[in-house]
Amino acid sequence: MAKKLYVGGLSYGTTGDALKELFAQAGTVESATVITDRMSGRSKGFGFVEMSSDEEAQKAIETFNGKELDGRNITVNEARPMEDRPKRDFDRGGRGGFGGSRNRY
Repeated sequence: MAKKLYVGGLSYGTTGDALKELFAQAGTVESATVITDRMSGRSKGFGFVEMSSDEEAQKAIETFNGKELDGRNITVNEARPMEDRPKRDFDRGGRGGFGGSRNRY
C-alpha cells in the first residue's frame, strides 16, 4: 500500500523530478510533486512524495528528514489529511476587500 510523505523546507528551485530522484534512493517512488502558487506558479516550498510501501516510506523519513537538498535542510514526515478550513466570505464586509466608501466618485 502506498504511503504519502510531506516534504517541507524545499528550495524554490527544487522540482518534482529532483524529489523523485532523491527519494528513489529509499525505494520505489509512485509520485513526487512540488506544490506551486496558483497565481505566480512559484513553488510554495513544500511537496509530497508517495512511496510504494510503508517500509520504504519509513526508510525515506529516517534517511532524509533533516538532510540537505538544494542548500536547504528538509523536513520529511508522514502526510496528514488536509484539515477543513472555514470558508472565506469576502462579500460580508469586515476584513479584506478594498476598504473605504463604495460611493466615492
